[in-house]
Amino acid sequence: MIRSKVEFPNAQGQNLAGLLELPEQGKPRAMALFAHCFTCGKDIAAASRIARALAKHGIGVLRFDFTGLGNSDGDFANTSFSSNLDDLVAAGEFLSEHYQAPRILIGHSLGGAAVLAVAHRMASVEAVATISAPATAHHVRHLFDDKASEIQEAGEAEVTLAGRNFQVKQQMLADLEQWNTPDHIGNLGKALVIFHSPVDQIVDINEAATIFQAARHPKSFISLDSADHLLSKAIDADYVAEMLAAWSSRYL
Repeated sequence: MIRSKVEFPNAQGQNLAGLLELPEQGKPRAMALFAHCFTCGKDIAAASRIARALAKHGIGVLRFDFTGLGNSDGDFANTSFSSNLDDLVAAGEFLSEHYQAPRILIGHSLGGAAVLAVAHRMASVEAVATISAPATAHHVRHLFDDKASEIQEAGEAEVTLAGRNFQVKQQMLADLEQWNTPDHIGNLGKALVIFHSPVDQIVDINEAATIFQAARHPKSFISLDSADHLLSKAIDADYVAEMLAAWSSRYL
């Protein structure tokens, strides 16, 4: 496979950093966009492993850092779930202009909620995959409960997420409140596959059930059995990639 670093502007003109994985030979049979988990980044092991494995199956993958995370410009305090959706649209426009329009959206954890919410804005997308994803962005609202009052009163506060400190503004909480139902999933209009582990300790398997029930056909569910939320074992990430490559071939 061929890996290259890329940059493209978001809606505010700030540069977002990405990695593009392409098949070693020939033109990709499809391009995919990968949305990483909340406060993670494009370099998380699961994203890297899945992208590399898909490239071996002829599917090019762009994974990138959302605004204010990793190597991307911007301040995390000024981001929201809605800005993540805008970043995905910008990434799709970049692919359309310089490579091929994306035909697959892949989202891990909150990135899964993001691809479900943004798919209708990307006409080229034919298939959507969620991995360990909540049905709505509101699912992460509880992470801010301890500082919610301070955020509301002062406009922002420092919050510890996954062992790191972030400044979070009131706009983030307001945005999460807006994305509090799965109604939009019924209007997805794309083929959907849901990957989830029944022993996921971060996002309960019931979230996968909510997504499945809200979506219309064609839709599929694939169990990740004993996998953890971040797919920290290479065998689990490889399994997702293998199954996704086989499943998507029916719809591309």
